[in-house]
Amino acid sequence: MEEKKVKDLMVPIAEYATVAEDATLKEALAALDKAQKQFDDDRYAHRAIIVINSVQQVVGKVSQIDVLKALEPKYMDLCEPGSESGMTRYGFTKKFFTDMCTQYNLWATPMSQLVRQAANRPVKSFMYTPEAGEYITEDSSLEEAIHMLVLGRHQSLLVIKDKKIVGVLRLVDVFREITDAMDRLN
Repeated sequence: MEEKKVKDLMVPIAEYATVAEDATLKEALAALDKAQKQFDDDRYAHRAIIVINSVQQVVGKVSQIDVLKALEPKYMDLCEPGSESGMTRYGFTKKFFTDMCTQYNLWATPMSQLVRQAANRPVKSFMYTPEAGEYITEDSSLEEAIHMLVLGRHQSLLVIKDKKIVGVLRLVDVFREITDAMDRLN
């Protein structure tokens, strides 16, 4: 069996939903919708938007979680990387989260109004800035990519060739490759 490389599974950046860093949330979601409609029906739809600057460099990503956080701006303080808010993925009860909503007055405004307010918020105000461990070269092995995805708990990695981002390796595509490999065992 031929060993797969990152470039074999990545989505080329040209096929990905991209917006400028000064685009609004509404424009970003429109770009995502357009990319999903144009994407090959045989693959999973896009779930994130790549943010580029004026010189066409990737400066951020907007995930589904980032969109939800953009609706309620108070999340930006609570979920800021390195913040002392105590928010982690594990160990909190439903009561803790309910109390936190009350304490921080989260969702005090109706969602319809929050959506209206968030529509014109620039993506650079809530996008996620990828860190060093989220970049991988296109010639890297699938094993190395899996290692980075698992240990970094990433949903995707940005793929580099000649110091330029050329694609996105998504966890969902790696997972599909693994399930296809299992199917081929029979």
